[in-house]
Amino acid sequence: MEEKKGFPLLGDRFPELEVQTTHGKMKLPEAFKGKWFVLFSHPADFTPVCTTEFVAFQKRYDKFRKLNCELIGLSVDQVFSHIKWEEWIKDKLGVEIEFPIIADTGAVADALGLIHPGKGTNTVRAVFVVDPEGVIRLILYYPQELGRNIDEILRAVKGLQVSDKNGVALPANWPENELIGDKVIIPPATDVETVKRRLESASKGEIECFDWWLCFKKL
Repeated sequence: MEEKKGFPLLGDRFPELEVQTTHGKMKLPEAFKGKWFVLFSHPADFTPVCTTEFVAFQKRYDKFRKLNCELIGLSVDQVFSHIKWEEWIKDKLGVEIEFPIIADTGAVADALGLIHPGKGTNTVRAVFVVDPEGVIRLILYYPQELGRNIDEILRAVKGLQVSDKNGVALPANWPENELIGDKVIIPPATDVETVKRRLESASKGEIECFDWWLCFKKL
């Protein structure tokens, strides 16, 4: 029997791959060393939902770059198809795609688990957020029929960076959480002494708490 390959999980290093893109050959994750990057796959070029996604990614590209984050797309179409599709988007929609698109022969799709037989033979709408150390920090899989929320991907990159920098967690819908707004969550206490210190800090107004295990603060 053919051995079934697994795909990367959160906390794994992004697999080393040499890819052909619309910007030439690139080695991943080496090409983005020192930067965050978002790799997103799409089922095919010249498809309606994918076209709307690429326009949405491009319109937010500057916001991603301000977070030291690059974008790179992927599908199993050949590179000339990618280039022609980019030309169509520019000519018909007035949007120039500036980020590279991988022309996959199937090797990348296999390594990242992008072909889901139950959803057809094309790559599904996957998203991998990778940090400057080449570690996979977030994975999303969407079916072909559902377009991605690009603002959520942008929020996720920003949230991961805030968490890394400050050692905090982010609440639901951050920075617009229904309970604590744009404040961030302090990791729960794991011993009695820390519980006491948390309650003391709360009593002094240094932090806020609903209880000792649910404390939060303004950055």
